[in-house]
Amino acid sequence: MEKTFETLQKLQEILSEKYSIERDILEIPKALETKQEILNRLKKSYVEKNQEFESTKGEIRHLNFEMTEAERLREEFEKRMDVITTQREYEALDKEIRDATEKEQRFRRDIQKRERDLEEMRSALEREEQMIKMQEDELKAENEKIKAETSEKETLLASLAKEESKITPGMDDGILFKFQRIIRNKSGVGIVPVKANVCSGCHMVLPAQFVNDVRGGEEIQFCPYCSRILFWEEGGEPVAEAYEFDDEDVGGLADLVNSDAEL
Repeated sequence: MEKTFETLQKLQEILSEKYSIERDILEIPKALETKQEILNRLKKSYVEKNQEFESTKGEIRHLNFEMTEAERLREEFEKRMDVITTQREYEALDKEIRDATEKEQRFRRDIQKRERDLEEMRSALEREEQMIKMQEDELKAENEKIKAETSEKETLLASLAKEESKITPGMDDGILFKFQRIIRNKSGVGIVPVKANVCSGCHMVLPAQFVNDVRGGEEIQFCPYCSRILFWEEGGEPVAEAYEFDDEDVGGLADLVNSDAEL
């Protein structure tokens, strides 16, 4: 049984590293997803601002048309001044000239304001174009980095799989399945020593008879609290009271029941 525990400890090192790398591979693309999301928001903002830019250009064209029309009317009214014959006609025409002049000036002011707005929009669009280009470059570089990093980790996984295949042949399939599940669920630690009468995985005090069974080493024992495989380690005085333990350490026999069901 001592040899079995040594084998399990070696397998624990391999599986712990293996599962850690697998988690890393799953996490790696998240940085890329964040950058892609930022890029998508920038592009959406750019499209909206560009639509506003084009709309403003249309407004300026319309204002120019209206100003030109007001200018044409003013000039026409001014020419008619030379042929009027009565004071009443003069007053009416003078009013038309003043109204046309006022419209012309108002349109000109509106055009100048909208042209200033247009220039600000153009500058904002240029800044966003630069930001989009920068984000695209960063995304491309990050993508290349991720490919290289993933490839490197996949190579490590293949190497670990070879090491695992050298250890697992001949192991009980049920024990192996449970052990792999424990390693995944218990932060890479699936086999721990019993020190005095305490599981060093979850720090819970174990029943005396159960401790004797572990110490006897006749068969593999699972901690009834955290489900880890236990082996005896000499040293230390018996502990009279339980320690605090984390929720993730609680699993106990329920984990093993679930595992057996899945088998």
